[in-house]
Amino acid sequence: MNNDRLMQVLVSPVVSEKSTLAADAVRQFVFRVLPDASKPEIRRAVELMFDVKVDAVRVVNIKGKRKRFGRLMGRRNNIRKAYVRLAEGSDIDFGGIA
Repeated sequence: MNNDRLMQVLVSPVVSEKSTLAADAVRQFVFRVLPDASKPEIRRAVELMFDVKVDAVRVVNIKGKRKRFGRLMGRRNNIRKAYVRLAEGSDIDFGGIA
């Protein structure tokens, strides 16, 4: 696997009330990922970027909502999110990220 590709797989962390509760309860962190990212790529990217051990990866595709802009109908972009559960003793701290 190419390290340049792995550095681009994770688009951004998802920081919301739901993701914070999941992180506190079961060490599960949520990331927006590239639309064509696979589970093994996501696992390797998280392990490479945060120096942690990944236990499991779950992926969800969210279809973009249809929205109206005046008289025109439009659509938001589709989103792919990865729920990454870390092994016991591993943790990611997003406090230092601006």
